[in-house]
Amino acid sequence: MPVLPSRTTLRTSFVLSILLALFSAILLDLPFPIAGPLPPWRAVFGWVALVPLLVAVLKPENLASRNYLWRSALAAYMCGVLWYVLNCYWIYQTMTQYAQGVSPAGGVGILILFSLVLGLYFGLFGLVLAFLRRASGGILVPLAAAPFLWTAIELLAAHLTSVPWDQLGYSQVDNLLLTKLAPVTGTYGISFILVAVNALVAAALLAKDIHKRVRIGAGAVLLVVLLQLGSFTSRRPSPASTYAVLLQPNLDVGTPNIWIGPMWDQRAAWIMEQSARTRSAAYVGVPVSGAPFTQPPYSQNVPPPGVVVWPEAQSPFLSDDPRLMALMRTQATTAHAPFVAGMLGHDAAGSYNSAVFTAPDGTILGRYDKIHLVPFGEYIPYRDLFFFAHKLTQQLVDLQRGKSRQVFRAGGHSFGIFICYESIFASEIRPFALNGADVFVNISDDGWYGDTSAPWQHLNMARMRAIENHRWILLDTNNGITTAIDPLGRVTYSAPRNVETSLAVRYGYESDLTFYTRHGDVFAYACGIIVIGALLFFAFRSRSVLKKSQVPSSC
Repeated sequence: MPVLPSRTTLRTSFVLSILLALFSAILLDLPFPIAGPLPPWRAVFGWVALVPLLVAVLKPENLASRNYLWRSALAAYMCGVLWYVLNCYWIYQTMTQYAQGVSPAGGVGILILFSLVLGLYFGLFGLVLAFLRRASGGILVPLAAAPFLWTAIELLAAHLTSVPWDQLGYSQVDNLLLTKLAPVTGTYGISFILVAVNALVAAALLAKDIHKRVRIGAGAVLLVVLLQLGSFTSRRPSPASTYAVLLQPNLDVGTPNIWIGPMWDQRAAWIMEQSARTRSAAYVGVPVSGAPFTQPPYSQNVPPPGVVVWPEAQSPFLSDDPRLMALMRTQATTAHAPFVAGMLGHDAAGSYNSAVFTAPDGTILGRYDKIHLVPFGEYIPYRDLFFFAHKLTQQLVDLQRGKSRQVFRAGGHSFGIFICYESIFASEIRPFALNGADVFVNISDDGWYGDTSAPWQHLNMARMRAIENHRWILLDTNNGITTAIDPLGRVTYSAPRNVETSLAVRYGYESDLTFYTRHGDVFAYACGIIVIGALLFFAFRSRSVLKKSQVPSSC
C-alpha cells in the first residue's frame, strides 16, 4: 500500500503553494507600468509570471489532501488579491487625495476590498485547474486547458464586474509581432498565447523525466525569445494626412474651477491662442507652451487642422451655456476645423458626461453622452445599499448614461468620440468603427490618478483599441498623457504631463474593418464554450467512475 503523507507534510506543501502563488503575483505586476512607461524588456515577465501559480496548483504532492480543490482555489485567490493591490495601488492615492473624509487607513481598506472582490477570478482559475487535475489524473489536461480558462475568465470579468483592467495581453502592447493577433482576436488572443507559454514552462518544471524537462524547457525558452523579438522591431510610420490640435489645460481636478468674470475671458482667449499657435507646421509634434511664436496665426501657408480638441476636464463648461456655445462656434469657424469639447451635458432627463461636436462652419452637430460610467465616480450603483457613497468623491454628480454611439461627420470624415474609462472596454469601442468612424477621439481626465502608474496603464489599453480596430486615436487629456496613437498602437508625439500646453500631432484616416471590429469577442466566447464543455465532460466522467466504484463486486 502507498504511504500517505503526514499532516505536517501536507501543511508544508500548502504553505509552499501559497508562497509560490504570492511570488506569481509579484512577477505578474512586472510586465505592466509601475512608474512611468513600461520598458520593453520588462514585458518578458509576462511569459513566466503564471508559472509559479500553475506549479502551486498542479504539483502532485497536493493531491493527497482531501481539501485539494479549495486549497488550490485559496492559493490562486491570494495571488489575485496581491496582484490587484500591486497593480491598482493608485486607488489608495485617488481615495486619500480626492475623496471626502477618507483617511489613509480608509484608503487602504478600499484598495483591499477592491482586491478581495476581483481576486475571486484568480480563485476560480485555481479551482477549475485543480478540478481538471484531479478528474483527469494528470497535468496534461489542466495545462492544456489553462489558456482557454484564463481567456474565458478575462471575458467574464469584463462583463460581470466590468473591470477588465490590465488584462494579461496588454503587457505585450509594444510587441509588434504578437499584436498582429489583436485585429482578429482582440486582446484575448494575446492573453491566450501568453498563458499557453506559461503552461509550457510549467510542464517542463512538473515533468518527472529529466530529459523531458530539458526538451520542453528548451522549446519554451526558444519560443519566448522568438515571440518577444516583436518588442524590439520597428516598422515604417503609419501614413498621416493631416494634423490635430490637442489642448491640455492642466486644470486642478480637486477644485470646482468656476471661471467668474475676467477668468472666463482669459480661458477662452487661451483656447483660441493655443489652437492658433499650434497651426504652425514648425510645431507639429512639439508642445507649444513657452515656445517662441514667430509665425502669425492662421497663416495662408498652413492648412487648417483636421480637428481641435478640448478634453474631459474640471471646467465650468455646460452644454446649455450660451457663452460656451458661442465660443465653440467662434473656435470652429476661426480655425476652419471641427471642434470637440468635453463638458457637462444637460437635458430634461438630467446631466451627462459629454462631448459636443461643432462643424467647421460653426454648426453644432450634436453631443456624445458617455455610456459606460465610472461607479462611485459618476454614478452610485445600488443606491439603497451604498447610501453613504455621496461622501466618497468630491463634486460627485449622479450622471445619466448615454444611449447611442453615434459618429459625427465633417470635412468628408467621420469621428468616433469616447470618454475616459470607456477606452478599456474593447467591445464598446469597436461599434464606433462599425458605425463609420475613420478616426477615434478619446478625451480623458487622468488627473484623478495622480502621479501613479495608472495614466500609463490607461494609455496602453487605449493603444490596444487602436490596434484592434486599425484606427488612429487622438488622446486628449486634461493633464497628460496627451498624444496621437497610430493604427499599430504606437505613440507618436506626446505633451509633457502636468503642464498647461497644447500639442499639434499628425494623424490619418482609416476606413477598413478588421475581423475583430466586425465580429467582436468570438474567440473569447469560443474559449468559454470549450472550458464549459471540458468541465461537463470530466464532471460526468468522474460521476460515472464514482458509481462504478460503489457497485459491489460479485463472488
